[in-house]
Amino acid sequence: MTPLEQFLHRAEALLARVEAVLPPALPREPDWKRSFAFRWRKRASGGVKYLAPVLHASTIRLDDLHHVEAQKRQIEQNTRQFVLRRPANNVLLTGARGTGKSSLIKACLNGFADQGLRLIEVDKADLADLPDIVDLVAGRPERFVVFCDDLSFEEGEAGYKALKVALDGSISAQSDNVLIYATSNRRHLMPEKMSDNAGYRHGDDGDLHPGETVEEKISLSERFGLWLSFYPFKQDDYLGIVAHWLASFGCTPEQVASARLEALQWALQRGSRSGRVAWQFAKDYAGRLPDGDAQ
Repeated sequence: MTPLEQFLHRAEALLARVEAVLPPALPREPDWKRSFAFRWRKRASGGVKYLAPVLHASTIRLDDLHHVEAQKRQIEQNTRQFVLRRPANNVLLTGARGTGKSSLIKACLNGFADQGLRLIEVDKADLADLPDIVDLVAGRPERFVVFCDDLSFEEGEAGYKALKVALDGSISAQSDNVLIYATSNRRHLMPEKMSDNAGYRHGDDGDLHPGETVEEKISLSERFGLWLSFYPFKQDDYLGIVAHWLASFGCTPEQVASARLEALQWALQRGSRSGRVAWQFAKDYAGRLPDGDAQ
């Protein structure tokens, strides 16, 4: 074997070892048939960005959500308009924690997936990639909801500006097959301070135009065309949600009635009568029943 042949042989062996430890190449296009829901991901090595299919998406249905009828009716109508290729709005869902904001978006996906609706979940840290996501799906026949869960921003965060531009502020028009649905515990997505209303009573280095500062803080939420507000549940509403989930786990009406006191104690311990707390209690209660008592 000549020296050149020896060198080529060793080079091929080295390349084979390197390829064995490298992660598999990602497809240029996601497999759109694998799921109705996707997550925007970044690979740590190389910073590659891609859409990953969610293979075990939530199966919650619109009928599973109770005591948010007005909010459910509005977002369902808006989503129906969207899948029918009629004008529709970006949606901001705000209010009390655990009251079904993100569940309502997931339920809309399950309700309209067979009509071409798809969902893309994007973390707040990746909002700067929204233009790339829109470009990726712009030529697709499906209708895409970009889902941003539990949004809140501190002053100066890059994601705030990126989302603001994506909603209504870029020189390019928003793709007609993409809407943004976001949830937040804050109505204006940014912290509001007493000093925002302090007029001109600041120090020598204070803001000369405090009113403009306040306008900047609320300008993002105003770019969502539809606002849905959620409020804490009353006791009877909470118990009704508990009853729904217990029945879904196969509990009898007698078992549901006997669980009432424990459900109230469970909520008291957590300081909340939210839908999430009701779901957690129902899982605990049904799981503790002797085998055969709940089907």
